[in-house]
Amino acid sequence: MKINGFTETLRELELGGTNLGASDGVDWFANGAETESLSPINGQVIAKIKQADAGDFDRIIKTAEAAFKVWREVPAPKRGEIVRQLGVALRERKDALGALVAIEMGKIIQEGRGEVQEMIDICDYACGQSRMLYGVQTHSERAHHRLYEQWHPLGVVGIISAFNFPVAVWSWNLAIALICGDVCVWKPASPAPLTAIACQKIFERVLKANDLPAGISSLVVGKGSQVGELLLNDKRIPLVSYTGSTRVGKRIAEVVSKRFGKTILELGGNNAVIVTPHADLELACKAILFGAVGTAGQRCTSTRRVIVEASVYDNLVSTLQRFYGKLTYGNPLDEANLVGPLVNTGAVDLYFEAIETVRKQGGTILIEAEKLDFEGGCYAKPCVAAVENSLPIVQDETFAPLLYIIKYEGDVINAINIQNDVPQGLSSSIFTNNMIESEKFLSHAGSDCGIANVNVGTSGAEIGLAFGGEKETGGGRESGSDAWKAYMRRQSNTINWSEGMELAQGIKFD
Repeated sequence: MKINGFTETLRELELGGTNLGASDGVDWFANGAETESLSPINGQVIAKIKQADAGDFDRIIKTAEAAFKVWREVPAPKRGEIVRQLGVALRERKDALGALVAIEMGKIIQEGRGEVQEMIDICDYACGQSRMLYGVQTHSERAHHRLYEQWHPLGVVGIISAFNFPVAVWSWNLAIALICGDVCVWKPASPAPLTAIACQKIFERVLKANDLPAGISSLVVGKGSQVGELLLNDKRIPLVSYTGSTRVGKRIAEVVSKRFGKTILELGGNNAVIVTPHADLELACKAILFGAVGTAGQRCTSTRRVIVEASVYDNLVSTLQRFYGKLTYGNPLDEANLVGPLVNTGAVDLYFEAIETVRKQGGTILIEAEKLDFEGGCYAKPCVAAVENSLPIVQDETFAPLLYIIKYEGDVINAINIQNDVPQGLSSSIFTNNMIESEKFLSHAGSDCGIANVNVGTSGAEIGLAFGGEKETGGGRESGSDAWKAYMRRQSNTINWSEGMELAQGIKFD
């Protein structure tokens, strides 16, 4: 299989056969071991990367600390203008960068371009937000006193992104952190270093055009066990934003909290769609299909479970079987294909191991999975299984196109209880045209997830709202709404403009 436009894409994004993996936004350098980026499309080497070592990391953090002292003094709206210019630069490279996402990570080209569009959108959003970093003013109990609170930047923000959204997660954090006055150091996921290098080069041109110092946006490519550990343990980094597995997130929370650092954690999902007798089944199945097989089931918001009422169970299963039968597989750069490869051979192996576990634990396979032999790529057909929610495998998250169908009976609250009966709490959805059912789902007694949708699938959130979840999903929030507050420190202020010293609570100390 030939990756059409592969060389041209690398050239357009200023990538070569071997690339340096550390940048402070002005200079590129790297003194660590060399690694390769492999394409899941055909298993071939895309390019080589010289990784950062401990010395490179220390250089980047020192430069970032110095840059922070300059950047925090820039007025927030002017910081927003720089982020806006990044959005413009991304627009100019949208097709090439979207293609590289497909080449390196495997998601189909439509999703690759969509991920870049999400970066553009958050830059636009953050530019506007830069004029709305509001504090609060309130009345004092003392005469001639004023109370208010304000928000100050934290400093160096560490961003550890995941392979499945190799560029968007960086932008969610970067755009908001920058308008808040922070500077950023990005450690990308090991399977997708080239997309990170490409993004850094795009932003580098913006920074240089505005004569900004090194260290405002930095990149460090390296192993988690090496560079990642340095980042977690470094007291010069007050905030670490991590997207990835719950297992790794738990350790990050422990390490960073021990040094009294802050974390934003966006971890595992075990997302469910509830389908009631009052649902539009065609509409529900369209959402389930994309949620389950989009990005080959490798989204944190992918639909993992469908909880369907008994009276519509058979109709839903037959509709899904019809929809699954129309899926097209192959090279993700071919716009005719709806499902590309999984990220690597290890992901394929874990997928089929999970399917065998489903069988052993008593699940029934409704749609069989199958490995697809496309020129050595990591392709597989999706699987659908009928299960009980209590199965151990169902309680866990399999990062692959494995969908569980679970039957419920009676009131919708029974379905909600099933949905909530997992350790994770990221995204959830209900399909119903019954207002009472939808309001129960959205109530205090309803979904316990950070995202709860009505007649919309679990996957494909917009940037306007805060993104994140509860329980083992980590509890952090990124992107829109007031998520910006996580990147700043709150300060409460009291100003006395009287000529005396009155104490609060009526205390006399004369």
